[in-house]
Amino acid sequence: MVAFGKYLQRKQIEEWSGYYINYKLMKKKVKQYAEQIQGGSQHPRHVLKDFSRMLDTQIETTVLFMLEQQGLLSGRLAKLRESHDAILEQPDISRIFELREAYRDVGRDLLQLLKFVELNAIGLRKILKKFDKRFGYRFADYYVKTRANHPYSQLQQVFKHVGVGAVVGAISRNLHELQENEGSFYSIYDQPVLPAQDPVVEAINNAVDKLTFSTNFLNFLAQHALIMQDDLVTPSEDTIDERSYHFNSLLLNLGNTFLYMVNTYIIVPTADDYSMSLGAAATVCGVVIGSMAVAQVFSSVYFSAWSNKSYFKPLVFSSIALFIGNLMYALAYDANSIALLLLGRVCCGLGSARAVNRRYISDCVPLRIRMQASAGFVSASALGMACGPALAGLLQIKFKFYKFTFNQSTLPGWVMAVAWLFYLVWLCISFREPLRDTEDGEKTNRNETTSATDRVESSRVEEGLRLPLLITSGIKPEDEEECDESEESPEDSHKPANSFIEAYRLLTPSVKVQLLIYFMLKYSMEILLSESSVITSYYFSWTTSSVAIFLACLGLTVLPINILVGSYISNMFEDRQILLTSEIIVFLGILFSFNLFVPYTVPQYVISGLIMFVAAEVLEGVNLSLLSRVMSSRLSKGTYNGGLLSTEAGTLARVVADATITLGGYLGRGHLLNATLLPSLVICIGSIVATCCTYNSLY
Repeated sequence: MVAFGKYLQRKQIEEWSGYYINYKLMKKKVKQYAEQIQGGSQHPRHVLKDFSRMLDTQIETTVLFMLEQQGLLSGRLAKLRESHDAILEQPDISRIFELREAYRDVGRDLLQLLKFVELNAIGLRKILKKFDKRFGYRFADYYVKTRANHPYSQLQQVFKHVGVGAVVGAISRNLHELQENEGSFYSIYDQPVLPAQDPVVEAINNAVDKLTFSTNFLNFLAQHALIMQDDLVTPSEDTIDERSYHFNSLLLNLGNTFLYMVNTYIIVPTADDYSMSLGAAATVCGVVIGSMAVAQVFSSVYFSAWSNKSYFKPLVFSSIALFIGNLMYALAYDANSIALLLLGRVCCGLGSARAVNRRYISDCVPLRIRMQASAGFVSASALGMACGPALAGLLQIKFKFYKFTFNQSTLPGWVMAVAWLFYLVWLCISFREPLRDTEDGEKTNRNETTSATDRVESSRVEEGLRLPLLITSGIKPEDEEECDESEESPEDSHKPANSFIEAYRLLTPSVKVQLLIYFMLKYSMEILLSESSVITSYYFSWTTSSVAIFLACLGLTVLPINILVGSYISNMFEDRQILLTSEIIVFLGILFSFNLFVPYTVPQYVISGLIMFVAAEVLEGVNLSLLSRVMSSRLSKGTYNGGLLSTEAGTLARVVADATITLGGYLGRGHLLNATLLPSLVICIGSIVATCCTYNSLY
């Protein structure tokens, strides 16, 4: 495999050779520093200071040259503007053609400048990674964060690229004005919809998109979704054809996500009453709620595998399974059968297509809007979580039609059955199956048909700007080797895992700790939500409407909390600091929830539950954000991907939590609260200990 230093040298523009980051020099410096520290002739602090100063100088040289070139391009545009004004007074077809070509030449030169920035950015990221790998110090994290928000930051000059936007705007506007349309000249500002872009302008916009991949909030939400992205995919090499992308299909995919979350939580306020009406104990609601999660453990695997071949068929199957499952759930009341009730929930769990929902976004949505689609996935989930209990609170009516009973227990099943039936019809009418490779149904295998070496070289260079240094720490998964140091072939280093065992072996210790944290927070949240109707009716005599309002209010906190964390808190503190603090707050919320020495009151329950839920939401966002960055790139595709692993961890947590509620019911409703909170407390303490043990070495 070609070393990056040689690749950089080969791709350099000869006239600009003195302005590129001197990768070879810095690589030698790193080796020299290592020898000096090992020999005791240099103190590590002096090395850090000297290397920081060298990086600052290198970046400053690059940035000043970039600004100089922008000035030259602006000067050329100003001269072209004079010719443009003259043509407007006396139109001449030949002169218009020449002027358009002149503008395109400026655009091509701007593309060269963007490639210049691109190569320097990837070189900077690689040398930072090499330094960290050699010395075991998180220098990249320190360097980027100290430079990212400083008013005199050279990094900001590169990645905010205000001047580039102005040049692109001038080229786009003038090329549009010079379009041949019978001597009439329209402005792009007069049209509500942007016209078709000139190929040069489109190429520039694709390059710019890699510099501004997303805002902090969208990036945070998308990582919250843990839609794993292949770290070699870039806008210019994105195999998804823009013309084959179908917006209505994406909406249907997000609609499935929303309806499934509504289906999951709509029964929570009434599950205990339904269980008692069928002759079971109120705490059997844990089994009723958890049976859907049990089935989801298995459905996630076959849906993930099915999505290698099709997206439409799994979504159709999901809709039918959920329609039948909700019908069975609703009919269990008149059949007086707890078995039919549980079977209906199991059938609903077998229709869980969240693995397909994630996979569709990562495989079928163009890279330029994938972040927004990923954020939409999280938003749809959060909205469904809030709407489910709220809808249950509105269904407080009772009547009988023919032989069927409609009441607060059965109406959730009837309503969701109708919703899934309408969704199925809409799906069959509007969904369009994405085009797939004719030689292999699995999208990830397309890359094997191209030259592996060329693909890895070019895509890794473009990768540098797709990962903005302003919003990430510059740290990639440990398995992503430097291209000049990798001992694996490109095919092996990015081959997807073929089993759970192989996927587990790819998990680093830090990833395992984060999955433990994910299990803990999902367990704690499920305990709070699933037993809420039993606990509140026993201690406070709450009605179904009161429980529904409480749960809906909890669900409505999800998006505001993510906005707060994604836009503000994550910019002020390190992710690991937020992670540990959130775990401690979850611990305090659980501790405060215990019923020990004083009469249990509504304020204690509501405040402690709110603290625990909000802290768990913050923890989930930060934890999945970290997971999306440090998981192996081999887990970004295939059946056994990172999204599936996180889904299975969270689903198993829900299953164990719901089983705990049912088992705790044997102690009596008066002891249920403490019996279910105790395991939550133990698991939380374990996750805090694991986080502390790996705080410095693994995060």
